[in-house]
Amino acid sequence: MSQYHFQTEVSRLLHLIIHSLYSNREIFLRELVSNASDALDKLKYLTVADDAYKSINFDPRIDISFNKDAKTLTISDNGIGMNEVDLIDSLGTIARSGTRTFLEKLAEDAKKDSNLIGQFGVGFYSAFMVADRIEVISRKAAEDSAWIWTSDGQESFEIEPTERDSQGTTVILFLTEEGTEYANRWSIEDIIKRYSNHVAFPIYLTYDEKEWDDKGNEKGSKIKTDRINSGTALWRRSKTELKEEDYNEFYKGFNPQAGSDSEEPLHYVHTRAEGTLEYSTLFFIPKKAPFDLYNVDYKPGVKLYVKRVFITDDDKELMPVWLRFVRGIIDSEDLPLNVSREILQRNKILANIKNASVKKLLSEFRQMADNAVSGGDEAKEKWETFIGQFNRPLKEGLYQDFASRDALQDLVRFKSTAVEGWTSFADYVSRMKSDQKHIYYITGGDDKTLRASPLLEAYRAKEIEVLVMDDEIDDIVIPTLQNYRKETPGEDGKSESQSWELRAVNRSGADEELGEKKDKAAEKEAKPVIEKIKKALGDRVKEVKLSRRLHDSPSCIVADENDPTIQMAQMLKAMGQTSMPDIKPILEVNGDHPIVAGLKDIDDEQRIADVAGVLLDQALLVEGIKLTDPADFVKRLNRLLAE
Repeated sequence: MSQYHFQTEVSRLLHLIIHSLYSNREIFLRELVSNASDALDKLKYLTVADDAYKSINFDPRIDISFNKDAKTLTISDNGIGMNEVDLIDSLGTIARSGTRTFLEKLAEDAKKDSNLIGQFGVGFYSAFMVADRIEVISRKAAEDSAWIWTSDGQESFEIEPTERDSQGTTVILFLTEEGTEYANRWSIEDIIKRYSNHVAFPIYLTYDEKEWDDKGNEKGSKIKTDRINSGTALWRRSKTELKEEDYNEFYKGFNPQAGSDSEEPLHYVHTRAEGTLEYSTLFFIPKKAPFDLYNVDYKPGVKLYVKRVFITDDDKELMPVWLRFVRGIIDSEDLPLNVSREILQRNKILANIKNASVKKLLSEFRQMADNAVSGGDEAKEKWETFIGQFNRPLKEGLYQDFASRDALQDLVRFKSTAVEGWTSFADYVSRMKSDQKHIYYITGGDDKTLRASPLLEAYRAKEIEVLVMDDEIDDIVIPTLQNYRKETPGEDGKSESQSWELRAVNRSGADEELGEKKDKAAEKEAKPVIEKIKKALGDRVKEVKLSRRLHDSPSCIVADENDPTIQMAQMLKAMGQTSMPDIKPILEVNGDHPIVAGLKDIDDEQRIADVAGVLLDQALLVEGIKLTDPADFVKRLNRLLAE
């Protein structure tokens, strides 16, 4: 017998599960059945794709039994099985980044929501909510040795050789007093029908059925085994025979993140294609973004089947990266069963299915957006939930997926200086002034900081709407978009394309479209002051200019047309591009402001330097940019206040 200690993260997880998670304990059975189904999927694939496994006598099934007297519950399968190394790797460690995030979520969550367990791929450990000891007996397919893993869920586990007639895994739970409520036929059947009815393999329950005589007296019992799930692949059934409840129940069992009864999908899309290509797809849009949505090593949410044979659930090629929040299934009739991951990446059949699926999802998103306008409060709330959770991935699509750009530019949403809540490019265009030629936007910082920016003063005075883009990804995505195109019906019935250029108000040339004429006399009068400020600031700025966009504020900063904004430069450095040179802003000053005009008759170089430094630093602060030398700013400000 060999004894091993759990990985630190597993120990912390088990402690939380055993002592804190009781809100929905029944999900342990869903998780164990899901693991068994995965094991059967893997062996089923190998028996048709790998010659080493084709000789195995394989009749896939999951068996459940219980013993009230011994207080045990047993879940068994004849799937791929595990050897000693697999048991250590699978049940003693968590080979997933994001585990720390999971533990932090559990520690912080006042509700101690056990539904998080499945979301992080650690479902086996949920069994310790109802058991104080677990035995796992397993034999790997094509191997002769079997092993037994035993643990009380504390700090360690033991592994030793044992016997098992065939490949597969048996999990025996030694139930706690509270856990014995699941050691009965009705509880097990109810849980399986709610969470695992869709599992493609038969699930059998073995139990003692009492027998009665004609007078109603118990005369004995007999052991009976019944199948307790339908085992139908829901995605291959006709949509006409399915109800919304069927999709919701399938989603709860299919997607561990769904968890509780109340967590239904936000939307689902069921497609059956016949013709040149035959395939079925069933996609779900969650109500909440997956926890690892912004992790580089996110877990894909789409599973691939070929003729109902499970192929893979971890291939990121099945969906574009920007659609990584979608959960669901692709089942093809045309792909070979022995298709490898390398083949999948360049397979034309899968590429066509993927492209068609993306178009279908985009069409559904557009319909959701249209319904939000023409439908009632429920449709509006549904769309706002979708945008609130997935607006950013859609923006990523604008940058990554050129083929979907036209559709995505009508779906993404932004904040605005003209309306409350979200607005679209199309809505903006519909509100434009008759003589306005461009769509104006401002990026960087947070919403409150951007709305207070001096850069908006001239636009506000002229009642020109500006889109407020406070998501850091906007600074990368929107410049690549360059313009917004819209198809409008022409007089002859044919559609005509209109285009509006996107202009950032924090760019040096944006003020040219404001209609402000250059005042040559004012420029000439301000030139000495501009020269003083420029000399005082030296290489801290790229240029100092007289502003045509400022009304009340003394100064503002803008970026050169060919430079990234300071916020974008900071973001790129944070992403690892440390070799990027420092970006110098252009300082614009308001010649009519008393602080600027007051420098005209001052020759004291220290005072000019202090005023110039404060003008630049306050312009940076207003844009939400951290000062490189706050102490210097304070000293300059104190000297000016003391005079």
